[in-house]
Formats: sequence, structure tokens, C-alpha cells
Amino acid sequence: MDKGDDRSGSPEELSRKLADFVKANFPGAVAFAPFDAAFGAKAPESEADEEPVASAPGRNAIFEFQFRPRDIKAHLDRYVIKQNEAKKALAIAVCDHYNHAKYLKRLEEEDPALARQVEIAKQNVIIVGPTGVGKTYLVKHIADLIGVPFVKADATKFSETGYVGADVDDLIRELVQKAQGDVALAEYGIVYIDEIDKLATRGSMIGRDVSGRGVQTTLLKLMEETEVPLRSPMDIQGQMQAMFELSRGRSGGPTTVNTRNILFIASGAFSGLETVVSERLRKGTMGFGAERRTVVLDNELFRHVTTQDFLEFGFEAEFIGRLPVRVVCEPLQADDLFAVLKDSEGSLVHQYERDFDAFGIRVRFEESGLREIAAQAEREQTGARGLVTVCERLLRDFKFELPGTSVSELVIDAALVQNPAKALEHLLAECQSEFHRQAAAEVDLFCRDFQEKHGLTIVFEDDAVDALAAIAREDCVNALQVCKRLFRDYQFGLGLIQKNTGQSEFRIPASAVANPSPFISDLVVQSYRRSESLMDGAGN
Repeated sequence: MDKGDDRSGSPEELSRKLADFVKANFPGAVAFAPFDAAFGAKAPESEADEEPVASAPGRNAIFEFQFRPRDIKAHLDRYVIKQNEAKKALAIAVCDHYNHAKYLKRLEEEDPALARQVEIAKQNVIIVGPTGVGKTYLVKHIADLIGVPFVKADATKFSETGYVGADVDDLIRELVQKAQGDVALAEYGIVYIDEIDKLATRGSMIGRDVSGRGVQTTLLKLMEETEVPLRSPMDIQGQMQAMFELSRGRSGGPTTVNTRNILFIASGAFSGLETVVSERLRKGTMGFGAERRTVVLDNELFRHVTTQDFLEFGFEAEFIGRLPVRVVCEPLQADDLFAVLKDSEGSLVHQYERDFDAFGIRVRFEESGLREIAAQAEREQTGARGLVTVCERLLRDFKFELPGTSVSELVIDAALVQNPAKALEHLLAECQSEFHRQAAAEVDLFCRDFQEKHGLTIVFEDDAVDALAAIAREDCVNALQVCKRLFRDYQFGLGLIQKNTGQSEFRIPASAVANPSPFISDLVVQSYRRSESLMDGAGN
């Protein structure tokens, strides 16, 4: 081969080989750009060639942070019932955190050297409380109020970096996604990690713990201050994309995210922590009449929770030390669940009102019905989530049966909640009776119009009216429309019968509704036979 044609070391050949390698080893995982679009692209020659960067009004709002703890708690009161101490603690922690960020930003502009020397303890939060008490709801609405990106994840899906499972650094990258690529805004976001108690490791373990203690260690860096790469080292597609962007001269943007001003909030049910605390307190009072009893981790007991209790529960000292603000969300009782339904702006009641309204049915919840729903939800022992369980079980058949009927209003009271099957049966019976009355009136209207137009009287028997009502309900039309469709040509047949026999009034049975054409044909044939019989009799 002529050396002049040897392109084995050319960028084009390298690009082709790399593309073949990626296609063979990562099929469908990487969209490989061709040579001309990647290595052959020129860097922008001027600022005008650069892609525009979207503005981020949310970032400016952070530096103009003017909220007081009282303001944040008032906002949370609109959506979350009870949990007053948790709301206060969260409101204070959030205000402290963003006021610190605001101060540091101003200091960086005035004296960067001094700003680097300032050390401020982060107000990361740990929330203890059973499921369904509003932990996630609290954090989400705080983020909405402030206008910062918010990411929620379950601790159970993570593993230590380098092992199979989600990487904790992905939380920070997801913040950037929620901030629509604005790294500066993402650096002031909120990361919420639920089920953090599942990371606790008690006793000795054989082998490496990659989903408990290992994840705690990895989270330590994030919660304090570290630089997280925008692209994961394990993401081959992302790394390839970064290489292509570098070849295009688009490497001017940030490549890492700093976690210094990201607020971390962790939560979990911590089942068993109350036992750890109560056992320690019982030992402290041993010999002075102490007795063993079942305890609940409420605010009273939580006042006695110490760092040592969390260590005993199975957390690393360094990890729990990164979560200095600790609050408890107490279990919801029936009265609390009633308040959730009645007073919360995010009440489930509004959702069901919209659901039934889509079918043209107005649903009205009586106070007695709400209290009975709350009482049943309390027995579910899943907090506010129990309300969804009860309402879905309660109203499922109503949603299925009532649309398309004459029911325009559904009143949910205690009697309906206690015996929904009986209430639905009664509603459908009333609906059937009302539908039958309406159908009878429409059939009567058809008869009057028929008599006025054709001078013939028709009377539908009761079983015929029932059959017409059933067809109307099945076809979602009224009985008048059914009559016009089935008997639109009856005036001709009945006119012949009148001419042959002199009969002017006719009774219509259910058999005519089932088979209108054969029925009128038989009547006409019978009328001719009667006419011939009369003529034969007159001739004799």
C-alpha cells in the first residue's frame, strides 16, 4: 500500500476504531458522534458563537433571602398538620443556613481572602418520625417557598462508590438537572435523604459493608464540603460527551459542583431508637421504682435523645455529627388525621372532589364522614397515607358505578363510610327509580306527539316502559330518543291497521320493543285477515 494512502494513524481512522469499540462493548448505551461532528469541529471564534446561558432568577432570590422562621412555619402550617416543634426547628435551620450563605456571598465580593477564612457550621437536619406524618411534605414545601431545586432519594438505593448500586454523588448531579443545568443555583439546593435509619449497622460484620457504614462514610464528604464532578466517572456516555465538548472548545463551564451551601436533610422512622433511649433512662433510675413499659418516641422522650443513642443505634460518630439539628415528628392520631382532611390546603378531599367532578358528580364530605375516615385511617397505622388507603377502599365502587347515572351529588357521611355497600345499593335503587320515572315521562311525551301528528293513540305497557328505560340507560340516551328510533315508521303500519279494522288505539308490549319491525308486520297481517274475514261474513 502506498504510504501516502496510509491513514491508520489519522483522526478519522481513530474515530472509526473508537466508534466500533464503543458499539461492540456498549451497544445502545452511547451515542457516538462522527469525526466531522466531534474532532473536526472548530472552536467558537467569538463570544457571539457561544450558546446562550439561561438566566436563573432563583439564584438571585437566595441572595435576597428575607424569610423569618415565623414566615416559614406559617407557610408549613398551611399544608402540614401538627409537628409544631419540627416546623420550628426546620424553619430556624433553613433561615440560619441561607442567611449564612447570603453573608458568605457578600463577603466573597468584598473580601475574598477573609471569606475563605470564615468557617460556619452547616445546619444539616435529621428528622425522626414514623411513616406518613409529613416529613417529606415539610421539606418539599420549604424548597418550593425558597425557590431552590429539591432532590429526594431513599438511602437504601445507594452503595459505596465503586460498588454496584447508585452513587451518592448522583444526588448532586440530579440537583443540577432540577436547576436546569444551572450549577450555581444547584449549589444552594436541598437534598433530602429518606430511610436514613436503614444505613445503621449494629454489631460486628464479616466482609465489607457497602450499603451501610460505607455509604455513611461517603455521605460525610457531601454533607460538609466537597467538589462533585458533573459527570460520573462510571458514566461512559457522559465521559465521551465531555471529550467531544472539549474538542469543540466548549470547556469553559464548571465541571464540578461545590456542596458547601447545599442543605442536607435526612429522615427515617428509627424504629427501636425509643427502646435505646428508654433503656438508658431506665438504667439511670434503677432501684428507684423504675418499671419497664412501652414507650413512644414523642417530643417528651426525644428531649432525652443524645448522640450516644444514635451511635448505639448503629451510626458512625462522624456521620451523625454532620447532622446537628435533630427534630422529631410525632405519630398522627385520629383528630390529627381529621384536621389533615379538613384544614390542610393539600387535603385529599380536594382530589376526590376533582375526581368526581370529572364525571359531573358533586361530592360533599360531611364532618361526620371525615371523622369516621380519620378513625379508620388511624387503625391503618401508616399516618396520613392511611387516609389514601381508606378513601380508595371506600370510594372505588362509587367511582365505578355512579358515572353515567342520574346521580349529581354524593354526600359522604358517617353512615356511608361505615357501610359503603349499603349506601351504594340505596343510591343505585333511587337512581333506577328516578331514571324509570323520567323514562316514563319521555315515553308519554312520545305518545302525545304521535297522537297529534298521526291521529293514532298508542299506549306502552309497563314492561315496555321498563325495556325502553333499560335501552336508554345502556345507550346513554333518553327514552324519547329510543322511541323515535324504534318506532319511527309505525304510523304507516298502524294506519293500515286502522284502515282495515277501524282500530285507532294500540297497546305496545315489551315484545314490540325487543323486535319492533316483526311486531308491526304481524299486526298488519292480522288486520288483513280480520278484514277478509269480515268481508266473507258480510257476503254470506
